[in-house]
Amino acid sequence: MKIERVAAQLYTVRDFIKTPPEIAASMKRVRKIGYQAVQVSGMGPIAEEELLRILDGEGLTCCATHEPGERILQEPQRIVDTLRKLKCRHTAYPYPGGIKFDTLATVKEFAAKLNASGKVLHDAGLVLSYHNHAIEFRRLDGRTILEIIYAETDPRYLKGEPDTYWVQYGGGSPLEWCQKLKNRLPLLHMKDFGVNASNQPMYCEIGNGNLNWKKIIPAAEKNGCEWFIVEQDTCPGDPFDSLKISFDYIQRELCS
Repeated sequence: MKIERVAAQLYTVRDFIKTPPEIAASMKRVRKIGYQAVQVSGMGPIAEEELLRILDGEGLTCCATHEPGERILQEPQRIVDTLRKLKCRHTAYPYPGGIKFDTLATVKEFAAKLNASGKVLHDAGLVLSYHNHAIEFRRLDGRTILEIIYAETDPRYLKGEPDTYWVQYGGGSPLEWCQKLKNRLPLLHMKDFGVNASNQPMYCEIGNGNLNWKKIIPAAEKNGCEWFIVEQDTCPGDPFDSLKISFDYIQRELCS
């Protein structure tokens, strides 16, 4: 893994990017840590042109975005327009809010909508991926919902952005999912998994949890991963400090 392919997921610092001045200041802090790319998510209102100017000014690439799920399904051309303004190839469906996963039929209907939107992006030279949480590891007819989603979509039109924490939380194997998504894995959410003193799962900085990154990262690389995106939903203190702890570990232990 090359350090220039490691990005910060901006949802991690969502409380610090609510206004354009906050966004500008936060991008400076992210770049100072060493990150050369970001995934845009959790950000307050800002014109794409202004955001791109800020990113360019700090030497940051927008490697991917998260866009509202409903917009992806109903207005894919609008997503195309947004990505082009940001000079970005990738977006990921963020969360199946309002989607019923109670029957195989409803899951297949959802997959068909993802496939249709993904085709619009694909035809424009862009890429739609799917970001999982734990709910997709519920089983229907002997398969996880995540397996059904990928089985019911064209690999050209829907790629994967597996989230390592949520795969582990759902009872899956992050390593195995990097292998399952061979040639369908442009994005990986690096999020470490630990257990606190109250016996509850917790988000950790990369290297401070229990996931075996020295096996996960080579598997992701072997199967085509382009961007390794660090995310931490909640942090014990300043989220920029957590981003730095993760970056330093990755640079020291995982990069070639």
